[in-house]
Amino acid sequence: MAAFKRILLMLSPEAKKGEDGRDMFSNRIQFVLCAMGGAVGLGNLLRFPSVVYNNYGLQFFIPYFIALFFVALPVLVLEISLGTVYRGGPVLAWHSVNKRAKGIGLSVVFNGYVVVTYYIPLLAWIMKYFSRSFQSPLPWKGQDLSNYFSQVIVANVDPASTGSFNPDGSVAEYTRWVGTGLLGETAGWAIFTWFVTWLCVFRGVGMTGRVIYVTMGLPLVLIIILIGRGCSLPNAGDGIKLYFATWRTSALQSPQIWQAAFGQIFFSIGVGFGYFTSWASYCSQHSNAVQDALIIGFSNSAVEIIAAFSVFGVIGYLGIDPSSGKALGTFVTGFITYPEALAQMPGAPFFSVIFFFTLFLLGLTSAFSLLEVMTTLIMDTDWGSKIPRWAVCTIVTIISALISLIYCTEFGLQALDAVDTYVNDVALFFTVWCECFAATSFYRCRDVAHQVGWPGFLTYTIGFAVAQGLGIRVAYGSTPGIGAGVGFAFFAASTFVSLFMAKTPAIPAPRFWGNTKFLSRFWWVAFYPGNQLTRDLNVVIGVGKNWSIPYFWAAIMKYISGPILAIVLSFAYPKFTKTHMYDPIMIYGFSITHLVVPTIVLGILMPPWFNWIIPFEKIALGEKPVAPMETIDNSNEIIRLGSEESGSIPGGAMMERENVVGEKKE
Repeated sequence: MAAFKRILLMLSPEAKKGEDGRDMFSNRIQFVLCAMGGAVGLGNLLRFPSVVYNNYGLQFFIPYFIALFFVALPVLVLEISLGTVYRGGPVLAWHSVNKRAKGIGLSVVFNGYVVVTYYIPLLAWIMKYFSRSFQSPLPWKGQDLSNYFSQVIVANVDPASTGSFNPDGSVAEYTRWVGTGLLGETAGWAIFTWFVTWLCVFRGVGMTGRVIYVTMGLPLVLIIILIGRGCSLPNAGDGIKLYFATWRTSALQSPQIWQAAFGQIFFSIGVGFGYFTSWASYCSQHSNAVQDALIIGFSNSAVEIIAAFSVFGVIGYLGIDPSSGKALGTFVTGFITYPEALAQMPGAPFFSVIFFFTLFLLGLTSAFSLLEVMTTLIMDTDWGSKIPRWAVCTIVTIISALISLIYCTEFGLQALDAVDTYVNDVALFFTVWCECFAATSFYRCRDVAHQVGWPGFLTYTIGFAVAQGLGIRVAYGSTPGIGAGVGFAFFAASTFVSLFMAKTPAIPAPRFWGNTKFLSRFWWVAFYPGNQLTRDLNVVIGVGKNWSIPYFWAAIMKYISGPILAIVLSFAYPKFTKTHMYDPIMIYGFSITHLVVPTIVLGILMPPWFNWIIPFEKIALGEKPVAPMETIDNSNEIIRLGSEESGSIPGGAMMERENVVGEKKE
């Protein structure tokens, strides 16, 4: 036993501790790789090429990079900064923003946990391909790959009858599923994958920080091999021309390419699942969070853009052309198109082993990042911290493995597709919209009420939220132009009313905003919460030579990222009512993902209900002291900086601290 412990400590040393006793990564590289491991997954190698193929041409990268800079990176900076500053997972971090935002943090955890329960069965399908890749010739050579995937790999049973709609849009008949049996091989590989995932995280960041060098580094090497093989295939150049040597200006006029690009970058980065905040909580509070976020975001895009050359080489080799009208999807690319090419090329078993092993490692890093979110939530609580981490991780893994068996059945593919579709289309977009809204509206809102009064602030804030929903609803009932006009008109009217209801602030707004009383009122209701969050975060993470969050960050999140997310969220509902409403499994997926809505609403209305997942000594952090224009650090201490007006606060500028923790408890 002593020898076993020595070996365990050698392979997985105890994580070093911070001043607060929390585990910490040994170095910055470990955090960046773990965060990249969550972001860089199957979507980079499979989903991205299929999205680009369906919208082929270099013009795709115009909406892609707009989405990266105006949606993905601002939210990524938010999630990493909150985890770093408040040293906690999503629930604790969002509670520290505002006690009424705990539901947002819990919804983030929900998103990540739901995904990992179906992500592991997906990796089980990959392992079924992997285990068959050691045969020569490959067992699927010469077969219809669609049938091979559905009948051998997934082994699902078709429904006895397919549902349909009446002419008026109501359901005429529901789909009737008859296959309910558990698939032994799929379940076995899923349990194996759960065990490997558990091995990666049960000891905490001390072990994960070492494992990540292999699980993140090796796939990058294997991807280079796949790129070399894909680009050297006969006619590979034809596929690469579709990717990097074609320009279609007319495609930019279609909303489809914009929707696809924004959806891809959003899913690819992986905000809204909680692992960025969870991993960041194991960093030093004075880490260079902004620089780390940019490194992670740009690295994620670089990996998928470069890795896509492998898939487009295969597309050229197989002679697939977008003009045929046949679209590619993630499953089609990974489980049908690529395996078909592998079976036809020389050295098929070797490259098949490399391909599916690469997919497994990419998926594994995402899986243990997602599992870490739930583990961190429990370990952050008073009751969870009394249990050894290995025990918490073991219990979470066992429960998760049992839940995931739903997707290892004869209807598993349909169940996975249903939950995946609506977690991504509904729960994820709604939760991240709430993140953008709460960070720029809830944070230190009592300061705003102190200066301009609650009526003016609430009228503006509620009007801004309602205007987005109203504009989208009208757009679906008429035209997008009319919807946008109605939304802007409602927002303008609510803003006008709020300015007359608001008091003139005793502390004028900074710079030109303070020139008139109406401009000053507008700045307080429209920009103060986000501006103050920027300043307060920079007090902790913007020290020394660290990069500070730019002053325009919060405005982009509130007035660009948020409305874009609301528009993309709205696309999910016509999809359900027009194509999925007659399928009981799709109804299940659609319903379960809406649990985030009551969770967030309850958190806003009844914040004490969620205090059982907040450490007692940190409950007071959820209510910031009223201190207009003063900066406050992560422990609710006022930091008086003198005469600065707004924007980021340079490191070393603090002059005086005043402890105000515990002013009021919920």
